[in-house]
This record gives sequence, C-alpha cells and structure tokens, in this order.
Amino acid sequence: MVDDDTIRKLAATREWQALGHYQPNRLTSGYKSQADDAGFFLAADGKTSPVAELRATLAAIQAPVTGDDNDHASCEFPARDRWLREQLKMPETEAHCADFQEWASELNTESVALVFAASYLNSPSSMFGHTFLRLDPPSDDSEANLLLANTISYAADAAERDNELTFAYRGIFGGYPGITSVRPYYEMIRLYSDIENRDLWEYQLNLTPDEVDQMLAHAWEIQDRNFDYYFFDENCAYRLLALIDVARPGTHLLDEVSTHAIPSDTVRWVADRELVASVNYRPSAATQVNHALHQLTPENRRLASAIANGYVDTTGPEMAELSAREQANVLDATYDYVRYQSEAEGWPRDYAAPLSHDLLRTRSQIRDQAPLETPPTPSIRDDQGHETFRAGLNRGYSGSRHYTELSLRPAYHDVLDPPEGYRPGAQLQFLRFDSRFYPDKDELQVERIVGVEIRSLTPRNSFFKPLSWQVGFGGRRTETDSGNRVLTPYLEGGAGGSWMLGSQLQAIAVATADLEISSAIRRGYDIAPGADAGLLYQSPGISVMAGGRTRAWIVSSQHRQDEAYVEASLHLGRDYSIRAGVSREHHFDRYQTQWHLGFNAFF
Repeated sequence: MVDDDTIRKLAATREWQALGHYQPNRLTSGYKSQADDAGFFLAADGKTSPVAELRATLAAIQAPVTGDDNDHASCEFPARDRWLREQLKMPETEAHCADFQEWASELNTESVALVFAASYLNSPSSMFGHTFLRLDPPSDDSEANLLLANTISYAADAAERDNELTFAYRGIFGGYPGITSVRPYYEMIRLYSDIENRDLWEYQLNLTPDEVDQMLAHAWEIQDRNFDYYFFDENCAYRLLALIDVARPGTHLLDEVSTHAIPSDTVRWVADRELVASVNYRPSAATQVNHALHQLTPENRRLASAIANGYVDTTGPEMAELSAREQANVLDATYDYVRYQSEAEGWPRDYAAPLSHDLLRTRSQIRDQAPLETPPTPSIRDDQGHETFRAGLNRGYSGSRHYTELSLRPAYHDVLDPPEGYRPGAQLQFLRFDSRFYPDKDELQVERIVGVEIRSLTPRNSFFKPLSWQVGFGGRRTETDSGNRVLTPYLEGGAGGSWMLGSQLQAIAVATADLEISSAIRRGYDIAPGADAGLLYQSPGISVMAGGRTRAWIVSSQHRQDEAYVEASLHLGRDYSIRAGVSREHHFDRYQTQWHLGFNAFF
C-alpha cells in the first residue's frame, strides 16, 4: 500500500507530469493535461489532477488480470507502468502485453533520429518546416534498411475536403484533433523530398536503449489519442519535444516553448541540450536535379533541355560532337530531370518512360565515366540560421517628420534578414508589430501590424518554371487625399516571376493587387492593381533589395501611387544586422522622401 504523501510527491515530479502531458494553468493554480481524449485518463478528474490520475493508475496496474491481458492498464499504459514500478520498486506486471510487444517488435528500434523537413511555403501546415522521429533498426541487422524504418509523427487530422485557408484558420484556433501516427520512412521521403522538394536533415539522437524503450512505450500510449492541434504552439514539433522529455527526464525541452514552437527552433533546442550524436543531410529530388544540371556548361544545359522536351534524340549529332565525359554528364542530368518531372510534376508515363529508357540505354554504352557529383552538405544547417524572434530599433524620416520606431516580430524571416539557414527568396512574417514615436508632437502611433506576410521568389529557368507569389494581410498607415495618415486594414497579393542573374542576384517582376478598408476612405474601401519590379541580392555579409512599385487606386480616389526604393541589411553574424533604406514616393500629386536606419537583433 502506497501512502498518500508518496503519491503526492510522485505526482509533483516532472517525470509524471511529462507522462500525463500536464502543464501549469497560466491564470490559476493547478494543472491541466494537453491530452484531449477521455481514453487517456483513468481517473474521472485525471485531466486536471495529476494526483488523482497517478492514484488511479497505481490502482489499475496493481489490479489482477481478468479477461484479455491487452486490456489491462499495464498494457495500455506501459510507460506509466514502467516508471511507477521503478520509482516504487514494485515487481513486474503479471499481464502479458502481447499487442504492445508485437508492435514494439515490428518497429525493431535500436536508435532514434529526429528528422527535419525544410519549409514549404505552398502549404500553411508546412511553412515553418516539419519534424518527425525515425525509428532506426539495429545496425548489425543485415536485412535492415533505413528507408524501411518506421517514423512517429504528429499532425492535424484534417478533412481532405478542407482547403488551405480553412486549414490555416482551424489550425490556428485548435479546430483539428492532432493524431500521433506511425508510417514507413520511405513514405515520408516520397512526400517531403520527392514531391514537395524539401531537403531533409536527420539528427541522430544519443538516447540510451532504456530511453528508447521508454519513448516507444509512451508513443504506444498516445498513438491514435487526440491532442488538439494548434498551428503555432501545440504542433508537430511540440509533441516530439514532449516524447523526448519522457524518454530522457531532465531535458525540459517544453520549457523553451512560450507563444510558439517553430520546428527549426525546436531542433536547435534539441541540439543545445547535447542530444544529437550526428547529423546527416538528405537532399530533395529537386536539389539533386538542380545540382546535376549546374555541373553542365550553359550549352550542355540547353542540350539537356532539348533532349528532355523531345527536340533532340539521345544519339543525335548534337550529342556526337561532345566528349564521352560530356555525353555521360548530359545523359545523367537529363535522366534525373525526367524522373523528377514524372514523379513531382506528373509527366505522362507514355512520354517519360520511353525517354527514360533511351537515356539509360545510351548511357550504358559509355564506359568508364563516373556519375555526376551529389549535392554537398550545406555549410549552415536550417537550425543554425538566425533565431526567429526579431526586435528592431530604427531612426527615420517620413515626409517632414522624424521618428523613432520599435519593431517586434515573433516569427520568422524576411528576404533582408541574414540568409544562411533559410531558403533563398523566401519570406514569412507572422504577427509583426511596428510603432513610431514622433518627437515634434510627442505622438505615439501604431505604424503597421502584419498578421501574415508570405513571399516566395523561386527563380525560373529552362527546366523549372515556378510561380513567384506573395500574399499578406494586417493593418498599415496609409495617406488620404487630405494628407492624414490613418491605420487601415489591408489585404495584398501578387504573382509573377523571378530569374537568377548570378549566383546571389535575382530579378523580380510581380503583378500585384491591394485592398484597403477604412471609414477615412471616401467610399469605405479602395482597390489597386499594380506592379513591383526589382533586384534582390542575398549573401552572408549583406542583402540588398532595390526596385520600383506602382499602384493605381481605382475605386475611391482614382490616382496613382509610385515609389522607387532601396533597402539594405548589413549582417553582423547571424544574430544581428544594421538595416537602412531610402525611398522616393509620388502620391496624391505630392512627392516625399523617406529614409530609415536601424539595428535588428534576433532572439
């Protein structure tokens, strides 16, 4: 018989609270479990009482086995059972947990890797990247193959009919149940690497065999249990941190989470806790194809494109003019490209299959030529980029007034932030807040509130023709025809193209559309089609964006708004930068110059 004082002491430990997913209430005393499935609790008030749940669990695992052993609490909650018996020095359970043992045996896990899939801006659920756990078989198992290993992942159980906007809304406000599931690794590679073009980083964790067993036991407990999914905090990354906290008590990874849990941040926290033994880079299919094509000369790239599109035969005279080495490279790169287009872009099989066969047949006749080099591992990993929270202090001038501006952005990155560890040309900002103080009138104003701002500038070439696009909404100061600046809700978007002019310089041309809504506008709203064209240069030392934009407001004020701008950021490492910008604007038949200079820090 365990006395009540011991029960309360055990229920107050971080280990038990991790097993029950208990978190302190923010506004009141006590605890509440993040599990939202009644079947996860053995006590009627187990969701809000760690003590009651521990007491009920202790009674249940000591109860005699009646009926099917698999229905016994020791088999339904093997991680709880194991921890309690260790703490109280109790004998092993008499229940024979055949279902759990068979499941664990099929997983055949010796070690665990945390896998990070890079960000994917075309899906709200993956804008910040995604993490999952890979369960690796014993290294001495000759029949083992990492591609056949299983994975543990947590994701929103969204209805297939829900579009991306519905998913974003319901995901933000907890409108989906979150489910922990087990899937083969090759399925994850096909989804993330081959179809969505996302590089994978594999972080081998240094968990001991006992820690791996405890992680699997807890994964069994939460498998198919409902934990409401929240896009910003209780997401894929958050749940995996909870699993690692259970496996290795004392890591307290969840303590790092405040308002949001961004996957790249969570990987950084795991690495900071010295939980990573080694790191492996797995480039996506698109990365491999691009690297292969860039090993060709410009002339040979054009030849590869002509072969892939059916204009030139694999044994045509154009190929005969090349050396054996060049022929092999062109054939290898073209085959990789055709295979990628078949998998990711759905090229017709009756076209791609014969062409692939011709490429392989011709390549097999070229002897003693090594294949193309594989993509090198990036020198900076995604988790080694700048921290995602940014604070900035700026001094500036607008029209005829000087100001001091404070800018706060919880997440994530813009194109002028330090680029290392982030996708070139990608911008994703959430909940940015800018406020200005004008000393001439001691006036404090909210300048801008960014709800969401996304920009995807992916270069086009003869092989890939992605659409560059942007979308954003929030509130911003806009000038009316009377000269007043009012805070106006806005929605903006655009689509166009981007082209590389060098290894770090790209040209951008985007058609845009803006909507502003305010009682200060004559008809209550205004709409403006427009265009934005410019150049973007990104490097570890400095990033620069320069160009011009125009908007034609057509509903209320019927006028043009034109602006030429230059903005640059000098990167002081990856956690600090000095940013400056100047622009010249023509609006309501008035010209004005604006400039700003400031300092940004990333936390």
